[in-house]
Amino acid sequence: MSESKVALVTGGSRGIGREIVKVLAARGYSVLLTFASQEEEAANVAAAIKSSGGDAKAFRANVAEASSAQAAVRAVLDAWGRVDVLVNNAGTHLPGVSLADTPFAEWDRVLRTNLYGPFHLAQAVLPHMRARKKGNIVNISSNVTQRFPAQYGVYTVSKLALEAFTRILSKEEGPNGIRVHAVAPGPIRTDMLEESLAKMGRERAEAFLRSTPLGRAGEPREIAEVVAFLVSDAASYMTGQVVYVNGGGPGG
Repeated sequence: MSESKVALVTGGSRGIGREIVKVLAARGYSVLLTFASQEEEAANVAAAIKSSGGDAKAFRANVAEASSAQAAVRAVLDAWGRVDVLVNNAGTHLPGVSLADTPFAEWDRVLRTNLYGPFHLAQAVLPHMRARKKGNIVNISSNVTQRFPAQYGVYTVSKLALEAFTRILSKEEGPNGIRVHAVAPGPIRTDMLEESLAKMGRERAEAFLRSTPLGRAGEPREIAEVVAFLVSDAASYMTGQVVYVNGGGPGG
């Protein structure tokens, strides 16, 4: 079995997840990246890492389902015999819909992916991290937990709950040598952001991006670099933090 560090990154086929996979691989991690439907994109990410001398595998998983999340962890252990880092990045949203108009099926879908997924995966990796008295979990939250935007209700609720989960888990698992953080991006150039901006309309979308003190959207790699820092020894005395990477915070 390989003795290099090993990471499991959910939703690793595109956007922020893809950049997290690439940055961790460049730092010597073997990486299992999960995907729900983007099989070709996930395979391309893994192939690119292998071609540059790293080690990565793509694995289909619906993290909303406990059995699928558990299967992803088993795949990591079967491949490399350990798991040092879990990044719960897979997520979904429902932009531009009021709480009153949110169908239960959509409420359930978003919560199952954004909240139940990290819960299932954390429960699956914790026994292995505890056995080694070391590990890192990073949950990808969102700047909406500071803004409470209208018509993003279920997404905001899911991310607020994820941050509570993060803080409590960090206290419970700190004595076991496991550090737990959340990274909360602002507007980052991804497919999800483009969908949200389209709902706003051009004028409102441009004003929204200008409302950050840095005056722009972020890039996925700017999130990935923060994740890499949090799981590194440079952050060895940090746990239970929610780190906002949002250009100073859009106000809309």
